[in-house]
Amino acid sequence: MEKIEYKDLLDAGVHFGHLTRKWDPKMAPYIFMEKNGIHIIDLNKTLTNLDVAANAIKNIVKSGRKVMFVATKKQAKDLVAEEAARLKMPFVTERWLGGMLTNFSTIRKSLKKMASIDKMMKEDAYKALAKRERLMVTREKEKLQRVLGGISDLTRLPAALFIVDIKREHIAVTEAQKLNIPIFAMVDTNSDPNKVDYPIPSNDDAFKSISLITSYIGKKIEEGLQERKKDKDDAKMKEEAEKKKKIDEAPAAK
Repeated sequence: MEKIEYKDLLDAGVHFGHLTRKWDPKMAPYIFMEKNGIHIIDLNKTLTNLDVAANAIKNIVKSGRKVMFVATKKQAKDLVAEEAARLKMPFVTERWLGGMLTNFSTIRKSLKKMASIDKMMKEDAYKALAKRERLMVTREKEKLQRVLGGISDLTRLPAALFIVDIKREHIAVTEAQKLNIPIFAMVDTNSDPNKVDYPIPSNDDAFKSISLITSYIGKKIEEGLQERKKDKDDAKMKEEAEKKKKIDEAPAAK
């Protein structure tokens, strides 16, 4: 796929940081200058870090593991949910439930409950319920769906997290750190880049900036998925060829 160029980042406003008084000094290595009271991010550093992050995330997916997308801010949630759903990856865009990673067994119980409500709603017994009871079941399902819908297929912990705005999603960051789950994240000038494994210095507030970085990461994940499928197909063909060879070479029965 085509690489992101400096100009693409510039056009999307990826370089606009926060007001200088809101900065986190640990972001100093990624700041190019100050202009009109706003920190400007060094886009050359963004390009380098984005490249490293994208290749690392691609390898995680290529090995058959899942990346969880996390973004609950208004300007990010819809596009992040859409990209994650397209890639069949888990996502959290409504709110982060405390313990979503550190207390995953409890979350699994809620997911099972959601699946059983789903199943029940397709059965005749549900249709026979009183209107008020049906409404209660529907409401409970909607509530669970809203918070857990994006992770309904998750059977084990994700192998990595991709986060938009680590300051806002600080609970997710803390939980991932506890479990040594690598974090890939868009990190703005008001955040501590040392809290994540793969910081991508970038404007995490503007829709265009979030969209550009998220879709680039998404394309790399897609590449990883395609390469995994190709490797599997190649291995299968090789196995079948070897079987055929054994049959052909076997001495004919007398």
